[in-house]
Amino acid sequence: MHIDAHQHFWRYERREYGWIDDSMAVLRRDFLPADLKPELDRSGFQGCIAVQARETLEETRWLLELAERAPFIFGVVGWVDLRSPRLPLELKSFAGKSKLVGVRHIVQSEPDERFLLQRDFLCGIAMLEEFDLAYDILIYPRHLPVAAEFVARFPRQRFVLDHLAKPPIRSGAVDVWARGIRELASFPNLFCKVSGLVTEADWQSWTPEDMRPYLDVAFECFGPSRLMIGSDWPVCSAAAPYSRVMEVVTDYLSKYAAKERDAVLGGNAATFWRLKRPQNQARD
Repeated sequence: MHIDAHQHFWRYERREYGWIDDSMAVLRRDFLPADLKPELDRSGFQGCIAVQARETLEETRWLLELAERAPFIFGVVGWVDLRSPRLPLELKSFAGKSKLVGVRHIVQSEPDERFLLQRDFLCGIAMLEEFDLAYDILIYPRHLPVAAEFVARFPRQRFVLDHLAKPPIRSGAVDVWARGIRELASFPNLFCKVSGLVTEADWQSWTPEDMRPYLDVAFECFGPSRLMIGSDWPVCSAAAPYSRVMEVVTDYLSKYAAKERDAVLGGNAATFWRLKRPQNQARD
């Protein structure tokens, strides 16, 4: 079973998606399950994990509604306010939603460089294990040392690093980022998504070779048993079509044994999020 471990859906409204500037005008429209399903089919993926793009409970509920109607959405990584005193009640309100597999906060946009270590945020993370929810870490390379300190506090919590922490592919710099990745990868309860790389490269002129040094580090540090492929669709559309984005990783995997390829292409995602493949998938 091949799974796209990271993609988004939205109904576009300018005020809700202010980060979509003129350079990403192609993203200024709705992106819904019916738009993604043909891309998955063409690239040989049976399902996906839908990840939040807005920090609202309304969006989390909407993504879960989409997942109920579209069996190929295997799981949802939503948002809850991890700093709220109402967090236990909010988590309990989702307790019956089996497709809620994790939560995420857009830490990369927080002005506090040590946001992950804020006391109320840590208290919120401590509640996730009780509800069997994973946590997606969305950061930039400068946050990697703090992320390592953060993960060290929760040895039983399942974490996954999004987008390899957005390495500086445009500049070609590797060493500082790689040191941070090596430290973070030392925690066995942390997996990593090989996703979002094309948008960290030069959108107009990138080649698969630009990604290779960063993929080399990822596979060296995490190994094929803790990596997951993800498209970051539709955001990736600003730099390349879906199929070309996924080929960056699938082609890189050609040197690995079939068992290791299958792990990165879906097996690890199924294990990490404890997924069960639906017996009957809806047809468009």
